[in-house]
This record gives sequence, C-alpha cells and structure tokens, in this order.
Amino acid sequence: MADSGVHRFDARAKVIVTLVFIVCVMSFGRYEIARLLPFFAFPLVLIVLAQLPAALLLRKTLLVLPVALLIGLPNPLFDREVVAQIDGVDVAGGWVSMLSIALRALLAAAASVVLVAVTGFPAICGALERLGMPRPLAVQLLFLYRYLGVLGEEALRMECAYDLRSNGRSLSIGHYGMVAGRLLMRTWDRAERIYLAMCARGFTGEFVTGVPTRFGVADWLFLTAWCTLFVALRTQDVAQRLGSAVLAVLS
Repeated sequence: MADSGVHRFDARAKVIVTLVFIVCVMSFGRYEIARLLPFFAFPLVLIVLAQLPAALLLRKTLLVLPVALLIGLPNPLFDREVVAQIDGVDVAGGWVSMLSIALRALLAAAASVVLVAVTGFPAICGALERLGMPRPLAVQLLFLYRYLGVLGEEALRMECAYDLRSNGRSLSIGHYGMVAGRLLMRTWDRAERIYLAMCARGFTGEFVTGVPTRFGVADWLFLTAWCTLFVALRTQDVAQRLGSAVLAVLS
C-alpha cells in the first residue's frame, strides 16, 4: 500500500466520511441528476492525492453499472410522465430516474473502492469495530473478504482443469449446476483447512488489524471539511448556482 497523506488518515475518519457521502448521495430524489455530478469530486480528489491507479479503480467501479441499469430498467415502462424536454424531444421520468439510479450506484461504488484502496479492508473492519460494530460481525466481514479470494482461486483452478480436459469444448448449460456445487465444496474444504491452520497458529477469534491510532488535528479537519461539503451539496443546488454564475460572467 502507498504512503500518501490520505493513506495516513485515521481509518475511522475515512469510514465516517464515506458513510456520510453515501447517505447524502442516496438521499436525493429519483429525478435528480445535475445535483449528483459535483459529488464525483470526492473520489476524483482522493485518487489524485493518493496517487491511485485510476484505470483499475474505474474498471472495478463500472462492475456495478449493469446491476444498476437492470434495477432501473423497468422505470421507463411504468413512469411515462414527461419531466423534461431536450431540443423539443420529450423525456419521460422513467429514463431520468434510471439514469439517476446509475449515477448514484457509480458514486457509491467509487467511494467504496477508493476507501478500500486507501485504507485496506482489515483496517476498515478494525475501524468499524472501534466505532461500535460488534466484534463477531467485524470478524465475519473480514472472513468473508478473505474467503472471496479463496473462492476465486478455486474457480480459476477448476477453469484451468476443464480447459486442459475439454479439447476446446465450451461448458454446456446443464453442467453449470454441477460445477457450482463442486466449486462450493472445494472452497468449503479449503476454507476448513485454512481455519485449522489458523487455530494451530493460535487464532482466538480476533484479527490484528494494525496498531490503533488516535484522532489527530488532520483527521478532524479531513472529517469536518468533507462532511460539511457533502451536506452543503445535498442542501444547496451548487450546480445551478455555478451555471448561473458562469452565464452571468459570459454575458
């Protein structure tokens, strides 16, 4: 992990800021689009300050887009009320709400991906525990995160084994259920072996997520500045005011 100023902020401050960001983004109405756009400044600024690989983070963020579009796909069928006009073309509310869902999903995913990139998932679990989350739940989250890697490794092994034995034949639809069951059993067995190895090394149900830190002045400034900005963007139409100011200057 890199060692920028953003990485060195207390994990609790970054978790709280991200939660406030997501709450503000998700609280917008279904027809809001322009007021969501200024919120993209948060993940972009952190990416620049932390010197993160923007292309990699963008690919991970875009993974939620098909799910968001699938959720909003029925909206144009049920919400046909005209809410806007673009060059004389009527725009139904369903299309606007679908775009709003996609933007909010992208913003929440971008903030979450950046949080993991600048903090690390173990540190996030430790921060959630220190913020009041029950320890068993924090440990379960960390186990889930680590065993997703185990699941991915077993899936890659099975795919490699099938490619070596199939002579180029694709997997038929009827075999997917069997493959999924075998994958689950192989992952379960390997997870059991990993757990037994952890117990043999003295695991007692508590993960060491790093040295506990204390809130400093920089952490309070980071927390206060971003949360104040998010609340301001949520309560004030900043996009409209900026647009009016630009038009006033140009005129």
